Amino acid sequence: MLRFDLPPVWSNVARAEAFVTFALSGLSLLLGAPWPMLLLVLQGTVRGFFGHYRCPSHRFMAARFEARGWGGKREDAGAKMFANKIAVAASLVALVAYFMGSSFWKVPCAVLVVFSTLEWALSFCAACWAYNLWYRFFPPKSA
Repeated sequence: MLRFDLPPVWSNVARAEAFVTFALSGLSLLLGAPWPMLLLVLQGTVRGFFGHYRCPSHRFMAARFEARGWGGKREDAGAKMFANKIAVAASLVALVAYFMGSSFWKVPCAVLVVFSTLEWALSFCAACWAYNLWYRFFPPKSA
């Protein structure tokens, strides 16, 4: 479902944000503790539930990319918001599992590494694909 109530996001800024997700998730695995995932929870919550243009890091990157002409094309914000909600859920699962003393916390971090790599390296957003597929089969009912 296209979100016309929110401005679209630049594709290359979304790729840069995916690289940050990759880096923080990978850093968590390297450190042996998911502390960097706290930043993903904060960023993802703002981007996923309130909109990308309310996230300070997104605004910073968008301004820098636009100034250099690196923005790319405009993409629907709804699918990117859905992807951020999934990242928040995975980050919270990792943190809760770590605090419970389980080594399972590494699984959501590894999953985020894989899927964020697909986004920043190959421009394939699996969450966006699932989002669009869902609305193809279950369109919103009109009033």
